[in-house]
Amino acid sequence: MQAQERAMSNLEYDLLTVLQNKAEAVKAYETYINDAQSQDSQPCVELFQKLKQQDMQQAQEIRHHLQEVMQKGKM
Repeated sequence: MQAQERAMSNLEYDLLTVLQNKAEAVKAYETYINDAQSQDSQPCVELFQKLKQQDMQQAQEIRHHLQEVMQKGKM
């Protein structure tokens, strides 16, 4: 099957999959932050908050790439 006949390209699929994984990680960090808070572990709270922020920034970058690929077929 040629790329034009597919519902989406492999690259679109890959970017969507990575974006989904980032979104799931961001959601999971809330649980991890709450767990660290319940253990009075401020260093772990700060680590999880930092990791969550990084994943949110990466998700934004992935969304940008995905939009470009969906509009133009590539980056």
